[in-house]
This record gives sequence, C-alpha cells and structure tokens, in this order.
Amino acid sequence: MALEIEYKFLVNKMEWEKLEKPEPSLIIQSYLINSEQMTVRIRIKADKGYLTIKGKTVGVTREEFEYEIPIENAENIISRFSKKTIKKYRYAIPVDGHVWEVDVFENKLKGLILAEIELQSEDETFTRPKWITEDVSLDPNYYNAILIEKC
Repeated sequence: MALEIEYKFLVNKMEWEKLEKPEPSLIIQSYLINSEQMTVRIRIKADKGYLTIKGKTVGVTREEFEYEIPIENAENIISRFSKKTIKKYRYAIPVDGHVWEVDVFENKLKGLILAEIELQSEDETFTRPKWITEDVSLDPNYYNAILIEKC
C-alpha cells in the first residue's frame, strides 16, 4: 500500500521573500472526484501529466497512488471534465535532508503560500525552517481539494 504522510504549514511571506529560491515548476491541477473518502486528481507539472488517487486522510496519512500520463491526455481531461483548476508555482527547498515543497498560489488564491513536507513515518523528526508558521496539517480548509472550490 502506498502511503502519503504529509505535514502542511503556512508560510511567513516576509521571510519567504528573503529566501534564495530555485526556479519553480508551474502546476495546474483539477479534480475528477472530490469527496471526503477519495479524490482523483489530474495534474500538469512542467511538461508532464499525472493521475493521482488519494484516500481519506487520517491524521496526516492517507493512501496515495500516482501515475504519470501523457501531458496531452492530462490537458484534454482537464479541459473536458473540469470546471475549476488550481494554478500554483511549486518550489523545492532542501532543508536538513528533507525537501520542503512550497506552493505559491495564483488567480483567486493569490497571496496564499503553503509549505508541505512528506515523511516516511508520522513520528519522523524534521527541521522547521524559520519561514514556516502555523501547522495547518489537520485543517481541511488548506487541502487542495477544498481550496479548488474557491477558484
């Protein structure tokens, strides 16, 4: 079984602006199924397409299955079957052996910046960089599947 163990934090915008950052990847994503029990997401990241199936979140853990698909298929699925999309720029920031993925949202979510870290277990320790603030891991309002409703 594939598990995603992910913590999510708000980002201090002033500290974020000071940080030297790599080039981000543009992500456009949408949901084909979006319920509490399961989400099915289509994502375009840079020049690749992905189909992702995620189960219900329990704590910070959920089942996750992700498959690369041809980008043309991802574009067609989004244009034909999606009413809303999320657009964001993702930065991969290495910190003490982990990679933080920082999403800077665009369009109607502009101004929102979230940082995520994926771990191997819920009790794994990690360094919290000074640019993160509140832990919103357990707040469903910050799940992309909920945020898309604001788009």
